[in-house]
Amino acid sequence: MTTEEKPYRIYRGGRTKGKVPLERPERARPDRNGRGPRQPKIRRPRRRWGWKRRLGVGLLVLLVLATVWGIAGYLSFRNGVEKANARLDKSVPPVLANQSGLLLSNPTTMLLLGRDHENTDQRVGLNNSDSIMILRTDPSRHRLVYLSIPRDLRVPIPGHGEDRINSAFPLGGAALTIRTIQNLTGLEINHVMIVDFRSFKSLIDNIGGIDVNVPAPILSNKFDCPYKASRCASWQGYQFQKGTQHMNGQRALIYSRIRENQLNPADSDITRGLRQQAVIRAVMAKLLGFGTVLNLPFNGDSLLNPLTTDLSAWQFTQLGWVLKRAGQNNALHCRLGGTATSIGGASVIVGNEDNLSVVQMVTGRAAPQPPRPGSGQYGPGCVVGNRQFR
Repeated sequence: MTTEEKPYRIYRGGRTKGKVPLERPERARPDRNGRGPRQPKIRRPRRRWGWKRRLGVGLLVLLVLATVWGIAGYLSFRNGVEKANARLDKSVPPVLANQSGLLLSNPTTMLLLGRDHENTDQRVGLNNSDSIMILRTDPSRHRLVYLSIPRDLRVPIPGHGEDRINSAFPLGGAALTIRTIQNLTGLEINHVMIVDFRSFKSLIDNIGGIDVNVPAPILSNKFDCPYKASRCASWQGYQFQKGTQHMNGQRALIYSRIRENQLNPADSDITRGLRQQAVIRAVMAKLLGFGTVLNLPFNGDSLLNPLTTDLSAWQFTQLGWVLKRAGQNNALHCRLGGTATSIGGASVIVGNEDNLSVVQMVTGRAAPQPPRPGSGQYGPGCVVGNRQFR
């Protein structure tokens, strides 16, 4: 039998036609009997992050968290603003002057009305405006002007004759009060904000209290004694030392209500109004603080419970920025006034021509001047910064 290689292979079942498969080299296989260890896999070493990369990622994470937090806070705050808008009487927006452009870059005039439902003084009705103040902003000059209007100032009230200006609110609400003030001063009122002092206490507590500069020592008359009857008999009244003091909601509310100072008989409704305005300004400054903004996602809805206003959330944000940039050190503090007298058994203040000069100072058409010497405790005028009316 020949031994040469055949073009086919022979298997048990016979032979098959076709090409002869080439011999493939056998690969070295690891020992599978479980006795020898496998060869370890070689892994590429990981590159460690440098400080630049870590810093970039950290900043990106912080940016995302800040954006989410800011959106949540703004939505909560906007919800509170919408509720404050819903509390405003429908008759108010038609009597307001249109705002010219953004509050960020254009002057605006806002009327601030304070109401104190818990005041037990018989001279104050439940619906009277207990504090009346105008805030005028001028972003181009970074200038703030506060104009105080004494609640006993006798003025013409449209459709009701002459009466004390705080009587306009119970007669026709905020709308009639706005018309009365516009006729009195000639100023166009763009926005209004009504502050309920009854709820103001909780707002101050929610923002961690406020810092108020007390210009002179105060010993109040005996009102709303916080003790039992036996102790109230010997209680002298609420005391406030001169200087900057941190006040919680209850303390700030008491400070804003004091009508009589036993240490200074010259104190009047005007000085009481100035104390209320100091409390309002301190609250506004605290609301703009970083801590309050940080907590907006949790309490932004409830912060505005004491307020009723026509301002939108975006306008509130603009106003906050304007107030923050302007500050209080160079703010102009003005007041209307006149001569105290009695008409029909009621104590009133009759205005004089100096009130017109004060309005010119408010609008920037005249230089600020303090009350004229001899004009008394109700003398009209303006002071700058931390100076006090004499």
